Amino acid sequence: MRIKLAATIFFAACMAVAHADEGMWMIGNLNKNKQAKQVMKELGLRMPVQKLYNPKKPALTDAVVSFGGFCSGVVVSEDGLVFTNHHCGFSSIQQHSSVEHDYLKNGFIARSLAEELPNPELFVRFLLRTEDVSKRVLAATTPVMKESERRMAVDSMMHVIGMEVSDKDSTLVGVVDAYYGGNEFWLSVYRDFTDVRLVFAPPSSIGKFGWDTDNWMWPRHTGDFSVFRIYSDKQNAPADYSPENVPYHPKYVAPISLDGYQEGSFSMTLGYPGSTERYLSSYGIEEMMNGLNQAMIDVRGVKQAIWKREMDRRPDIRIKYASKYDESSNYWKNSIGTNKAIRHLKVLEKKREAESSLRDWIQSTPGEREKLLRLFSSLELNYNKRKETNRALAYFGESFINGPELVQLSLEVLNFDFEAEEKQVVARLKKLLAKYEGLDLAIDKEVYAALLKEYKTKVTSRYLPATYAKIDTLYHGDIQAYVDTLYKTSALTSPMGLKRFLERDSTFNIFEDPAVSLCLDLIVKYYDMNQEMVESSEQIEQGERMFNAAMRRMYADRNFYPDANATMRLSFGSVRSYAPFDGARYDYYTTVKGIFEKVREHAGDPDFEVQPELLNLFSSRDFGRYANAEGDMNVCFISDNDITGGNSGSAMFNGKGELLGLAFDGNWEAMSSDVVFEPQLQRCIGVDIRYVLFMIDKYGKAGNIMKELQIAR
Repeated sequence: MRIKLAATIFFAACMAVAHADEGMWMIGNLNKNKQAKQVMKELGLRMPVQKLYNPKKPALTDAVVSFGGFCSGVVVSEDGLVFTNHHCGFSSIQQHSSVEHDYLKNGFIARSLAEELPNPELFVRFLLRTEDVSKRVLAATTPVMKESERRMAVDSMMHVIGMEVSDKDSTLVGVVDAYYGGNEFWLSVYRDFTDVRLVFAPPSSIGKFGWDTDNWMWPRHTGDFSVFRIYSDKQNAPADYSPENVPYHPKYVAPISLDGYQEGSFSMTLGYPGSTERYLSSYGIEEMMNGLNQAMIDVRGVKQAIWKREMDRRPDIRIKYASKYDESSNYWKNSIGTNKAIRHLKVLEKKREAESSLRDWIQSTPGEREKLLRLFSSLELNYNKRKETNRALAYFGESFINGPELVQLSLEVLNFDFEAEEKQVVARLKKLLAKYEGLDLAIDKEVYAALLKEYKTKVTSRYLPATYAKIDTLYHGDIQAYVDTLYKTSALTSPMGLKRFLERDSTFNIFEDPAVSLCLDLIVKYYDMNQEMVESSEQIEQGERMFNAAMRRMYADRNFYPDANATMRLSFGSVRSYAPFDGARYDYYTTVKGIFEKVREHAGDPDFEVQPELLNLFSSRDFGRYANAEGDMNVCFISDNDITGGNSGSAMFNGKGELLGLAFDGNWEAMSSDVVFEPQLQRCIGVDIRYVLFMIDKYGKAGNIMKELQIAR
């Protein structure tokens, strides 16, 4: 049958290797993907594909780690050194910082193993192998199951298969993940290491240069890197932190290239991208824009303005709030850029054209028509049914569940599991106490009062929790008076209240505490709002899964990469400049010259301040072997590799499998990349590995680190 040209182009952009730079490809079946292998070789891959991933022999993927479950990293020494981004290590750096030892501002250098700093909550994860278990998982389902029954059966089988791995070997972790909207399932077998220590961090004037202003932007001049080390027991096996532990010896170490790159140089990225929604229907994208994204934009904007004001006023607050502000603002700006790009690039219009072609194909294909006749009407109906409640729930989550820290602490106390293993109980207690240490009650009070007002302006009265009625009746509508009383009377505003709860103090009834009473009101409203959407949400889940499968059947002759789901993926392409808009062209790399330009342009802005000793170092032009061909110092570069959140810290390799840099960001013009890939615009921003080494060597004078690295000659 005849398919509309625009729709054909759109599907090609979303689902096939129509562009060499598109795709977050699964490692486990890469050797079977002849088309992807051929394109990689044509672009410049010089190493055998089987040396990228081989569960039986050391391979490049053995040097790549999931860093903390939220970023990626790469092993660069025989003694377990790991390179990742500065913003990935930011929380750990912040936890070790104080006004007296401000590692955020001044950086950190361990001159010996004894000086390296432990991070109890941090872990790294190595992938050992993957396996397709789709048949086994789907065997637990039947065509007549309701979606809720299917989900329970699938989840149960995924859990069973995963547990079989650790039952056979307690040092391993088995995780089964869903792919292609729940139409396929793969097992990943991992080994986790929980003793990870901080080795090197540049000053934030390097690692966070430009902060929010430059976030998601190109050109970029941010030295976004930090260095950690993995420790093991003396048998090279995973072990909890102990002074007796020794540096871990990995299966494979990533070599480092000083040769740099040119326009068109091959580049591949290995890491753990978090999530994309490339196959989501237009109805789902529209809901995401108006719900979760807009809620983040509105609510976090209010919260962060209060945080930032106080961080700029006081050094102690800057250190306390640095990590949570960084995490919050990252997704806040991402949401702004995503919504803007979706509108500017007319993503919804393109999706709807593609869906129109799919409708035509279904109508003209008897077997499909019988199964999918009502697919689009069902999706449209059920998205409309939950539209208002889903939007309110997004604002509810941002305003309360992810809003005031007193609420977050109280919810954690309510859900504390005394029956867990002692190790887990201790770890959770430490985490709670760390949150108290990072809390400023005056700031949190102001945030809560502001968010109470913000939420009320964004939803109708039927979505207000019972707390608002209490404010009206007991406080005559005075939100500030209510908040003042709450923070004054709750025992959970300090660790003392937590201590009374944990010691089962008979004089302390946790359910009478006003903060807990508030949380119970919130839980009730949250449950009610979710219940309103149960039926429509199940229909949407089923419809999106069927929609995903139908698109793959429609284009059965193409290779499809699945959406990102926090499993290891390979993307590949070329180092490449781009034209962001008419009359402009952005080069593919930046140099330290741009640092001086931005310092002058943003004089007086703390986000662009750089210590004089660093500026003097750059001015000296003593770049040595780290200089480019013209004698300048490259800072960052861009490629058309396909990345998303979670890829931060991913290794960027050349065609020989040598490290070129570390991925750390995407670009503003293609912020809709989680729902559609725009090959002419989307770029992966990486910090040049030569700049990383220059900072470690010339600024940090950390010869102990440099001696460990395998620098390709």
